[in-house]
Formats: sequence, C-alpha cells, structure tokens
Amino acid sequence: MGLSPELLKAVAEQNYTSLYPIQEKAIPEILSGKDIVAISKTGSGKTASYVLPVLEKFHKHFETSKNRHVQTLVIAPTRELAMQIDSEFVKLGKYLPQKRKSLAVYGGVSINPQMINLQGIEILIATPGRLIELIESNAVSLSEVKILVIDEADKMLSMGFRNELENIFKTISKKKQTLLYSATLTDDLEAFDKALLINPILIKIDATEDDTECNFNAIEQTAYLIDEEKKGPLLRYLIFKNDIKQVLVFTSSVHRADAVVTKLRANGIDAMAMHSKKSQGARNNAFEYFKAGKIQVLVATDLMARGIDIPMLPYVINYELPRSPKDYVHRIGRTGRAGNKGEAISFINAEEEHHFKIIQKKMGRWATMVNGNELELNINI
Repeated sequence: MGLSPELLKAVAEQNYTSLYPIQEKAIPEILSGKDIVAISKTGSGKTASYVLPVLEKFHKHFETSKNRHVQTLVIAPTRELAMQIDSEFVKLGKYLPQKRKSLAVYGGVSINPQMINLQGIEILIATPGRLIELIESNAVSLSEVKILVIDEADKMLSMGFRNELENIFKTISKKKQTLLYSATLTDDLEAFDKALLINPILIKIDATEDDTECNFNAIEQTAYLIDEEKKGPLLRYLIFKNDIKQVLVFTSSVHRADAVVTKLRANGIDAMAMHSKKSQGARNNAFEYFKAGKIQVLVATDLMARGIDIPMLPYVINYELPRSPKDYVHRIGRTGRAGNKGEAISFINAEEEHHFKIIQKKMGRWATMVNGNELELNINI
C-alpha cells in the first residue's frame, strides 16, 4: 500500500491481519492525491482507510503548520465518532518519528478548553456546530487545509447540517484533497460532491463484498420469550450463569436505561448508562470504562449506538426491541466484528412477539427461541 514501516508497526499492534476492501481500494487513491467518494457501511474499516494515508502524507510531505492553522480537517456528525477518529490517529501514528498533534472538538462541553488546546494542532476532528463556533471566535483557521475528510456525509445531511457544512466549506482553500465517506449514495449527496470534489474516484463497497454492518455468519442470535417483569431477573441470570465479562445492553428509553443500571448495581454488577440525558463527560467516561473492561455492562439507547465500536465485544442484549429492523441490525452488529464471533440476545414479551417476527422476516434471519418463563429465575436478584 506504500505505507511506512512505522505505520505498519502500529497496524500490527491492532491485530489486523488483512486489509478490508475499503482500505485496499482507498489508500492508494488517497496517497496519489485524488479526491474520492467512498460508499461503505459503518464498521467496514473506513476510518483506517483515510487515517493511514493522511498520516503517511504528514510523515513524507507535510511541514509543520502555523499555529491554529490546521492542515487536515475531519468533519463527523457526532461527538462519539469524532473521539473515535481522534483515537485512531493517536494509535496508528504512535511510532512516527515526528508526532502529529490531533484534537477532537464537539459541542455539549465548554468551548474554552478546546480553544486553548487548539494551539499547535495539525489534524482537527470536529462536529459541524462546534467547528463554526470556533471559526467565528477566530480560534482556528482553515485557510491552509490540505486534506478535507467528510465522514458519514449522508448522516450529516439527514441531521440537517447542510447549511453549516456549506458555510464551513467557504472558509477552506479550493486547493485541497477531499475525501467524502458515506454509507449510501443519495441524490442529495451526489449534488453535494459535484460542487465540492474535483474528478473524484468513486469507491463503492457492496454489502455482498463487505457486509460488516452486521456479519450475520459471525453472530449467534437467541431470543427469550419472557414476561416484562422478568426481564431484569433474566438479564442478571444470564450475566451470572454465562460469566459474562462484557455486554452491551440496549433499551428504548433513557428512563429504562437508568432503571436497568440501578438494579444491576444493586446486585453487585458494575454497570453504567450512556444516553442523551447524560453530560458529554459522563458519556465519555462510560464508554472508555467499558472499552477498558472496567465495567461489565454498558446500557445504551439507540441515539448512542453509532458511537459504540468495540471490535472484541462478545455480547449484545436487546432488553427492549428497537422500532425498526434496520436499528435491530445495527444494534446486533456491534458484536461479531473484525473476524470475531459474537452473541446477540433479545428479550421478547408478549406484546413484542409480532414485531420481532417482522424484524426477523425483513433481515431474512431467524433467532433460536427459548421460553424464558420456564427458567428458574430468582425474581429478587
């Protein structure tokens, strides 16, 4: 791929044994300086597909930038994704002889520390709203951006960020390389990239080639038919019985997520919640503790699901079903990643049975059904 030994050493430490299709196709094009439009699902290895060539370009070609004049800008829709991208730059660039400073900035937290930390930053990962605030405060300059990465472009457009993005692009030099990543290629997106990119190379990874949003073959699906009031005892029963060390539990509401965590803690199980009512600092802590194995259970709502990417996650449990089959597939796709096996468990009460049948029919996969009401659960635990 034309990558330096220092980068390959960091790659080897991540236990990657082969390239994902998106990496194999995108890395050479990015290194050659071409604009690209990459259509690839979440979890397909897309982050490394641009982080590695960007770091290579810094290593071989880029001089140190002027203070507060970033050379690479990555725009992402959510705080969690921005932090995840920043961690990839840190991990994969750790052995480069000249360390390149990166920073993730996002809303929901005080802007002042971020403004201070922008000193000397060369790679900036930002959500649109916070980036505009920093530009308007003259805390950062985009006039020397050499590489612009737009990650999950379709999601940003669907979230209503078009005007913000267009305002940001006006402040960036036209002499840059643009890398646009999206899970889908919509009419809105095509109009967008025609105005922004120059003769882009289209890289499209079809689901049949790289079906990594949810690798059904790597995931064992089980559903427990269970009365609603027995869901809590069943969750604790499965954690104790299977000696589960790490499990991601999904609920449909903030209230239920907090209630599940309270009951788990009362029974000696380390658990934290991650949802929209939590402060950004609390969300960050919960995710980092969970990733590091410091807590057994992370209870999350769908709003937080796209910020959760843990390659070795062994279990996902649907405490409550999501509204759509697509959300169900995305939830269970948090396990069975990066060549590992995983188990997805769903709790189904009488009112959810019909909805679960629809979900299974739409995804063309059927879960093993177990009558949880016949298990000897201790209702008091």
